[in-house]
Amino acid sequence: MTECTMIERPVVVRNRAGIHTRPAAMIVKLAAQYKSDIYLESEDHTRINAKSIIGVMTLAAAQGTVLKLIVSGPDEEDAAQALAELFDSGFGEPI
Repeated sequence: MTECTMIERPVVVRNRAGIHTRPAAMIVKLAAQYKSDIYLESEDHTRINAKSIIGVMTLAAAQGTVLKLIVSGPDEEDAAQALAELFDSGFGEPI
């Protein structure tokens, strides 16, 4: 069994509209598929649970915002990779 460490990596909000309802729902839905604890931390060090739609919405992250993705748990590598790819894709919206 792999030992859990913790993965921290920056993710950038790339889409023009930022994190509004649809991207927030995509983040929560994807995060919920993993057993790991997944958090997003803003530049002012506000840390929210990425599995909480209310938490993700309170970030009010605009285009260009850099967030810290923090993942810890049994499937942390897969979870971190999947969420980073979601951010990189701009949530399927115009960049």
